[in-house]
Amino acid sequence: MSDSGHAKIEDNPKILSGPVLTNSPNAVLSKTLLGRYNDLALPVDRILATYVWIDGTGEHLRCKDRTLTFIPKQPKDLPVWNFDGSSTGQADGHNSDTFLVPRAIYKDPFRRGNHVIVMCDTFKYNMEPTESNNRLKCQEAFDKCKDEEPWFGIEQEYILLDSDLRPFGWPPGGFPPPQGPYYCGVGANKVFARDLVEAHYRCCLYAGIPIAGTNAEVMPSQWEFQVGPAVGVTAGDDLWIARYILHRLAEEYGVIVTFDPKPVQDWNGSGAHTNFSTKKMREENGIIEIEKAIDKLSKVHMKHIKVYDPRGGKDNERRLTGLHETASINDFSAGVASRASSIRIPRLVAEEKKGYFEDRRPASNCDPYAVIDALMRTCILNE
Repeated sequence: MSDSGHAKIEDNPKILSGPVLTNSPNAVLSKTLLGRYNDLALPVDRILATYVWIDGTGEHLRCKDRTLTFIPKQPKDLPVWNFDGSSTGQADGHNSDTFLVPRAIYKDPFRRGNHVIVMCDTFKYNMEPTESNNRLKCQEAFDKCKDEEPWFGIEQEYILLDSDLRPFGWPPGGFPPPQGPYYCGVGANKVFARDLVEAHYRCCLYAGIPIAGTNAEVMPSQWEFQVGPAVGVTAGDDLWIARYILHRLAEEYGVIVTFDPKPVQDWNGSGAHTNFSTKKMREENGIIEIEKAIDKLSKVHMKHIKVYDPRGGKDNERRLTGLHETASINDFSAGVASRASSIRIPRLVAEEKKGYFEDRRPASNCDPYAVIDALMRTCILNE
């Protein structure tokens, strides 16, 4: 085990990469049978809604379904619901009812029709936010600076694992050739599980998530998708539901999605690079505003590091080493086109003198609400 309690591949390099579905309880279920029932005609006044929320870890999702008798048009149309918070790390057993408050609605790519997926945040029995409810604080910050039109685009990296928790497709008992040919690669010996990635892309677009693109990453079975641009807290809603859809699809394909920032020591880790701009940054000579924001960020570097992963920076300690296209966690830096900096100004932005900057510090398992909140409060609200 690593110091943070996470197992690393190097801890047991002899683990064999076994067939995923064969080792899964889902293997006894035919993948074709559900199709016989998906076309059953449901009553026209029955809509299925999947409520999705973040559990007490601050990084994992839970969900459950309910039947509605109407088609919801906006989140406030949906009923507030509850769940057993003692089973999700969000309440004590003697007072476990925890509330789900709907915040965003998406079309359901699995059930289709009028059925929906609902992103919720969580509240204790007394309607105080749970400890993992970072959305409420993010919404409060956005309400104070919405006139600045803060845009966010998040690059979500992730790694696919098999049932033995080895990167999917890696050779049994060993490692693939060194990194180099895999980034944006093409070919059966360079990329794995493109079918899953393609399905995810289409499901997100169907759901109404502004997914901007996707690509294979530096490590075999590491992928990235980009969500946005979206305004304020909405970017967090979009990313969480995109993660949910990815996990759901992975169930069907028989692989595991991990957002752990550094599951393999000597390969690139995974981040959630966050692109940020305000209205002034996007206007002529907006580079001045970008430089002002970077200066503000330089003064509160460790404050941001503490909220850029769910363990107060411990996960990013494994990833932000100064190697593998990262800056050191202990040092703030900024540069044009530099992927070894904390903050990267894209080359085209520097030439046009307006646009956005990329914060490369958020870990792949970050809570986007916490990242968005921190950037708005530092760069716009001067907190």
